[in-house]
Amino acid sequence: MSAHHSEKAGQPTTHSLPHRSTDPASLSDDDAVPDASPNDTVGLLQERLQAWKHACGYLENYITATEKVEKAHAKEYEKILKTISDPLKEGHHFDQSLGGIAGLFENMRANTQGIANSHLETAKHLDGSVLPILTRLHTEIKHKNKELSTGAAKAAKSVTAARNDTQKYIELLGQHSGAFDSSGGKIEPHHDPYLVHREIQYRLHRQVLEENNSRNDIIAVQENFQSFESHVVQIIQQALSSFHQYIGSQADRQKAMYSDITATAQRIPPEFEWMNFLHRNGNMMIDPSAPKRTMSNITYPNQNHPSTQPLISGILERKSRALGGLTGYKSAQYAVTPSKYLHQFEDDDNFRKEPTPDLSLYLPDCTVGALVDEKFSIKGKDVSKGKVGSAFQMSHEITFKAPSPAEAQKWYAVISEAAGAKNITTEAPSPVSTRHPTGPPLQTQGLVQGQSKASAEPQSALSAKEPPSAGPQSAGPHSAVPHSAGAGPGSTTVRAFGGGSGKETVQ
Repeated sequence: MSAHHSEKAGQPTTHSLPHRSTDPASLSDDDAVPDASPNDTVGLLQERLQAWKHACGYLENYITATEKVEKAHAKEYEKILKTISDPLKEGHHFDQSLGGIAGLFENMRANTQGIANSHLETAKHLDGSVLPILTRLHTEIKHKNKELSTGAAKAAKSVTAARNDTQKYIELLGQHSGAFDSSGGKIEPHHDPYLVHREIQYRLHRQVLEENNSRNDIIAVQENFQSFESHVVQIIQQALSSFHQYIGSQADRQKAMYSDITATAQRIPPEFEWMNFLHRNGNMMIDPSAPKRTMSNITYPNQNHPSTQPLISGILERKSRALGGLTGYKSAQYAVTPSKYLHQFEDDDNFRKEPTPDLSLYLPDCTVGALVDEKFSIKGKDVSKGKVGSAFQMSHEITFKAPSPAEAQKWYAVISEAAGAKNITTEAPSPVSTRHPTGPPLQTQGLVQGQSKASAEPQSALSAKEPPSAGPQSAGPHSAVPHSAGAGPGSTTVRAFGGGSGKETVQ
């Protein structure tokens, strides 16, 4: 039986599950922990900002060197050429064809070689008017890089941490489900594959939220990059226009060369580099139109292992341990697992909070009282706190009450089979929950004979519907239990006890 059917057997609440996006970069999106990482996209965008920063730095060095060369005349122009003689760092981010940033620098190298003369006034204008434009642009690019590092990059790290946490519990499920198979179902309470399965659901839910938050951050950054790069190109154009204005008063040859540099920069469309970058690296960028991830499409190893599905689950009422006679019965979500544990939860919600059981009884170590109408009792120790906590626990007699005698009969059949025939007694449930230290027998003084008879009647009714080979007090691995037509709010999910070969029925 799927996890969705188990949820329907409990409270009628519905949950809006997060959706995971399916992107071209992730070919295994339905895996619990995909291979693709948002760090790849963030790293690519950070590298692109570095490319723009170095491009801006090249231009700053160019103007600075020009200002110095203007003071030292033609001989110093060799220094200008050296500032842009090397290929651009991260040059593969720029389109290598004519009409882009890479073509602009090629043009600048060719024209700078022909500049021979400069003036002091030109050097002053370059230093006081042109260079600050590029300096401010350089600072903007640094701030953009810092914003990316503290925003999308940080969210990508959170995704990695959440995925590592999910993977750890998936590996634990593989270990404990294997131990369940090899040990015949005898397993520690905190190693119960049912509990580990619910732990995975909780962490996977958090992981998907982190993934989608990171995805939204990266998409916002991507959409902002186009306008930002347009701004960068426009500032570069502005700086070179100012540069040309002051150089224009020089000799015609110098004017012609610098005009050519500026014209080359002006011909670059603001979106030219970004659109070509998307064309070259489209397989690594996130498609904003792609759907988000959904829990319903995610699979992971041992997700539907028989040990993760309860034999029976639903709502039962139980008396308070200390004040049962005063407070009466309280409702909770209960499940009997193939590991023979009876777990109590506040509800069947795997996503709102971590699904840790409030009570766990290992049924083979418990004593099951007789069934009287819709009531039955179980005496045993709460093992939900582990070995250390269980060592100091006292044995409790807990009275359970089902919604109807028929429901009680289903619960009693599964619990009796899990506890074993030797742990079944004919004692009726006590009127008030009692506590005794581990060891002394359950007190049954004062019980009337009519209660013993009443407790025996549901047993007889159940055994009459079992195969002839089944005993009167324990259901066989494939015992038949009367079922209602459909599953609704407050109904009980029953599954045949065993290694998963039996059929499942929703009551």
